[in-house]
Amino acid sequence: MKKEQADRRRFIRDSVATAAGLAGLSILPKETSAAPASPGSKIIGITGRKKAADKIRFSVIGLNHGHIYGQTQAVIRGGGQLVSFYAPEPDLAAAFAKRFPQAKQASSEKEVLEDNTVQLVVSAAIPDERAPLGVRVMKHGKDYMVDKPGIITLDQLAEVRKVQKDTKRIYSIMYSERFENKATVKAGELVKAGAIGKVIQTIGLGPHRVNPKSRPEWFWDKKRFGGIICDIGSHQFDQYLFFTNSTKAEVVASQVGNTNHPQYPKFEDFGDVMLRGDGGVGYIRVDWFTPDGLKTWGDGRLTILGTEGFIEIRKNIDIGGREGGNHLFLTDQKETRYIDSSQVNLPYGEQLVNDILNRTETAMSQEHCFLATELALKAQKQAQTISLKV
Repeated sequence: MKKEQADRRRFIRDSVATAAGLAGLSILPKETSAAPASPGSKIIGITGRKKAADKIRFSVIGLNHGHIYGQTQAVIRGGGQLVSFYAPEPDLAAAFAKRFPQAKQASSEKEVLEDNTVQLVVSAAIPDERAPLGVRVMKHGKDYMVDKPGIITLDQLAEVRKVQKDTKRIYSIMYSERFENKATVKAGELVKAGAIGKVIQTIGLGPHRVNPKSRPEWFWDKKRFGGIICDIGSHQFDQYLFFTNSTKAEVVASQVGNTNHPQYPKFEDFGDVMLRGDGGVGYIRVDWFTPDGLKTWGDGRLTILGTEGFIEIRKNIDIGGREGGNHLFLTDQKETRYIDSSQVNLPYGEQLVNDILNRTETAMSQEHCFLATELALKAQKQAQTISLKV
């Protein structure tokens, strides 16, 4: 159990940002890629990038999912100074304080929201509490970065959209399977450079290990987590829009089911979706069936089909034998090659910090953020329930 949790923390945290950018495609080696730093970044040797100087002050409210550590670290890497946090659970607060001793433990949510020196609030609260908290944050004049799913109902989405429009605050959902996975960041650079031509389709697979003994009560209640497509499927909707460059899309079909967990009647353990948009089509499958024989919590994969080639990403593990995660395979008209993505910089944290300062949308446009969520919520709502013979 401890090894499993450590593997997942390493994935969602990935605390050491390293140099990256895209080298010319003609000089990409067959077995690895070495890329220059992005413009304006300062490189320390070849192993990492110096942390940006503190540019903003931020706080954390809600520690109910371990993603909060990766979210916090991303903002710190990007130039954020963590000044305070609040959580009503003593055990979660103690663990966070140990990891980030520089942060003051606030006595209430109100203390954080009324601190006029804080520009950003970061949260991984229980999913059904995330959007209401984000509304309060924006109404207090602060920007908000939240774990996925950042919104779990269409009513919540409508309210968040209205308040965001009224306040002009940033409501950013951290889709960590793209923002915190180096191979996926590298794929974005390759696709943008035309490495596989025009993207036609994405296939996103998001398997997870359920680990029932370690899960809190709310984990098993669809009303709290939003359903499997809304929850873990949200990553794949983000990636579909990003890689196909779709600005309009619809759910063609979706289905969900609780196929093997009758002891948790409010749970869903399988879901899949077909999508069609103005930039391409997509297929998504998510499940809670990672077997114990796998060395990590899930063999997450993304396949990007283009007119001139395709990319396959093995996010967390290569069951073919290569160590670690962040594996990228590219096949074009000339050859198939493996690209080591371990030295790719993760830009989201720094982009978000700069967006807060400059009121720009370089990390993720607000419309993209909301559209990815809207598609997930619609797919969840209209999903047919499957029933399999036992």
